[in-house]
Amino acid sequence: MKKNMGTADKMIRIVVALVLALLVYFKVVEGTLAIVLLVFAGVFVLTSFISFCPLYLPFKINTCRKK
Repeated sequence: MKKNMGTADKMIRIVVALVLALLVYFKVVEGTLAIVLLVFAGVFVLTSFISFCPLYLPFKINTCRKK
């Protein structure tokens, strides 16, 4: 897998994941929606750590700086 996520993209994903997790933690969102949001948060964190987003491939998006 070739990296296709830049630093800003990774930081935004981590912040969004944190916000989603906090919404569930403070019970602003409950039930099935809470589970779905936690899954999204997990995917955001995972893709941030590996610097690769599979959804970027079909759209040929690359936020990583060119070397």
